[in-house]
Amino acid sequence: MDLKNLLLGKPLPNDAIKHEKLSRLWGLPIMASDAVSSVAYAIEEILLVLVPSLGLLSFNRVPYIVLGILALMIILIVSYSTIIDHYPNGGGSYAVAKENLGESASLLASSALIIDYILTVAVSISSSTAALVSAFPSLESYKILISLLCVAFITLINLRGVREASKIFGLPTYIFIFSMMVLIITGFIKLATGTLSPISYNTPILPAETVQGIGLLLILRAFSSGCSAMSGIEAVSNAVQSFKEPSTRNAKHVLYMLGAVIIFIFGGTSLLTMKLQVVPVEGHTALSQISAAVFGHSIMYYILQTFTSLILILAANTAYNGLPQLLYILAHDGYVPRQFSHRGTKLSFSNGIIFIFITASLLIIGFKSDTHKLIPLYSVGVFISFTIAQFGMFRKWHTTKEANWQYKCWINGFGTIVTTVVSIIVFLSKFKDGAWILAIIMPILMLTMYAINRHYTYVSEQLKLDEFNPYYDKDILRSTQCIILVNEINKPFLKAINYATSISKNIVALHVCRHPEHVAALRKKWEELEIPFELKVIETPYRDIIGPMDKYLWEREKQLMPGENISVIVINFVSDHWYDYILHNPTALLFSRALMKHKNVTCVQLPFHYSIK
Repeated sequence: MDLKNLLLGKPLPNDAIKHEKLSRLWGLPIMASDAVSSVAYAIEEILLVLVPSLGLLSFNRVPYIVLGILALMIILIVSYSTIIDHYPNGGGSYAVAKENLGESASLLASSALIIDYILTVAVSISSSTAALVSAFPSLESYKILISLLCVAFITLINLRGVREASKIFGLPTYIFIFSMMVLIITGFIKLATGTLSPISYNTPILPAETVQGIGLLLILRAFSSGCSAMSGIEAVSNAVQSFKEPSTRNAKHVLYMLGAVIIFIFGGTSLLTMKLQVVPVEGHTALSQISAAVFGHSIMYYILQTFTSLILILAANTAYNGLPQLLYILAHDGYVPRQFSHRGTKLSFSNGIIFIFITASLLIIGFKSDTHKLIPLYSVGVFISFTIAQFGMFRKWHTTKEANWQYKCWINGFGTIVTTVVSIIVFLSKFKDGAWILAIIMPILMLTMYAINRHYTYVSEQLKLDEFNPYYDKDILRSTQCIILVNEINKPFLKAINYATSISKNIVALHVCRHPEHVAALRKKWEELEIPFELKVIETPYRDIIGPMDKYLWEREKQLMPGENISVIVINFVSDHWYDYILHNPTALLFSRALMKHKNVTCVQLPFHYSIK
């Protein structure tokens, strides 16, 4: 067994994809880890804004802020439910913007989501490492290394397949959710029976009567900080195709269950926080204080704290499900390299998973795994995507005027206004602390995706077949057998035919089938053009091209007569720019290396030149 199989397990055939899809049972924890980890600390984010200015009066204002956040949560859940219905192929806000708002808005949404997903991994892992270091100060000098090892571990598990990742990461998430429910219910019971009193602090809190005034900006800042509870809601709509059939219905059910969980946890912890008058204390989270007040320092307290720390690591896993799916859609549309559309040996989008590992690791190294330096960059992207999704759906209802379109317009219009305000406040409040970096990175990412799309468009135009008119020389008889590797019937294929017919009369076109639906289209085109030689199709259940082709050539080589040989013709794309090669698979090089062990087989690399305007 080689190292790859040892780490990732045995390759899975194409028909195993249905078994790798998420069920409702395991889809919920996979999609919920980011959201529930955000919910657990959202109330503390509100208090961090209010308490220094309002003191005890904060607890009179928190209910209104919490109700506003809960109302916005419901609007977003309803909105993303309709997005799942109308965009069952996934993509979330990107798909909405692409159809209703145009290319620029869709690239803005996708760039915001890409950045937010990567930051989710970096922030979650760094936060978990910080919690570990606070418990074991001697590990301070190894903080970056520990964070990188955690990222590597999550990456490895996801490379082993969706089903395995869901079972490994799903159970801790369920334990955390269950523990939070026990905490909230027990707290309510103790409050009802009068056995739970407000927490007393050694440091005096600013009395309510000393507060001179309450500014609207302060309330809005607190509201926007509390909106961090909504981070992760969009993940389900981005990954609809990750669910078992019927994928749309299962994705919606998971979204509703996720919504119910976060509303219960956020609402419950907020109420307990108000009743206990919890204030932020250095070294003790609001959740830690609540659990200590409800459970004391019993086993339940330590279970909750342990899985709270663990959920921070698992929050990163939401990105490993959402971002590769988004990159797959973007690759299909030609905005990122097409390698992101390929599934690995375990049927996961392995290139997207590796991309997360590399970028998140660079962020952790660059920011020295410091949560305080990373957080200002966090959550800005997700609110931009919220805003685009809401406005896109508003535009859709207003244009199509479907049933109940006015009601839907009102819902999404109100959501657009609120999420726009939150986006602006979050961005401005975090601008000096590092959010300005996003103002540079997002346009660069958008321009990069735009440039990649234009590249693929230019190349595609030059590959189009204007007419099929090969020049055959029927009188030529050679001892060379020609095999043309074909994926599409286009100009490069025409050039390969012209070359093959000039050296041989024994010609076979070979297609290694990675996508069965593509074969039907290829055969239809083949028959329409009446190409006068055989199209040989080889099935590849494990998506490997080299192996099946090599096996086929060994069989052909055994049948060769003395003096005969085989020429395998592959197209090598040639550009004036070195960086263009990043966007095209090095197929010719891979084939050339694989065919060197054949004595009577020659790999002919036929160049096809294209230019970029």
